[in-house]
Amino acid sequence: MKRTHLPLNGLRVLDAAARHLSFTRAADELAVTPAAVGQQVRALEETLGVVLFRRTTRGLELTPEGEAGLVSLRGGFLQFEEAVRAMQAGQSSKSLTIAAPRDVTEKWLMPHLARLARGDRELRFLLVATDGEPDFTEANLDLAIRWADGPGDYEGEALESEGLVAVVAPDGARDAPAIAWPGCPTEDVGAPVRVADAGLAIDAAAEGLGRATVPELLARRDLAAGRVRALGEPRPSRLGYWLVAPLPQWRQKKVRALVNALTE
Repeated sequence: MKRTHLPLNGLRVLDAAARHLSFTRAADELAVTPAAVGQQVRALEETLGVVLFRRTTRGLELTPEGEAGLVSLRGGFLQFEEAVRAMQAGQSSKSLTIAAPRDVTEKWLMPHLARLARGDRELRFLLVATDGEPDFTEANLDLAIRWADGPGDYEGEALESEGLVAVVAPDGARDAPAIAWPGCPTEDVGAPVRVADAGLAIDAAAEGLGRATVPELLARRDLAAGRVRALGEPRPSRLGYWLVAPLPQWRQKKVRALVNALTE
């Protein structure tokens, strides 16, 4: 059923003027001029085809037509307020849906979320595996992590990293065969060992299958634990991991808090 166009500004002015029985006090409440209140009331009267107020020697009075709709009008405004509170409740929600490549979740994101969860037991995370670009139109995502040279069409913040690092098993040789993964450096494209992502490349290197050049961010914990060792210093890369979201999600308080916590 088609909804009738509602003159919401005029109805809001009617509610305030009816409560105060004064255009001046209604104007103070609404932070407008008394003249603006009078104009809104006259416009509403023209729209509805009824007289809403009369001026008498005792002051402003509501007409029977003006009084007739007040109970429903005020009930409607209360429902509007409840609707707004319900929509804003998501701002204080501690449930977050995050999309990330599988290897990023395993090697970097999961340990960080575990740390955050230990500090706040009310946090709830739904983790979605994604390959390539996140789809915010089909999934109820709050935040995503993408491997790219920038945030693209989203708002975003880069995760701090030293670039790319070559790793091998602790006893691996510098001339070990290359391990390739989608997005790996071009010199590894002809590698004899190929895996699905950088995380598996690190695991393959740790098992002695060869040398993997991977994002330093993902190798950080395995290097610290001694599962792999670095062949030289990391080198800069134009690609990196970015926390991204469309502007409405990016502005949410819970998302901003998460971004700040992950980029500390």
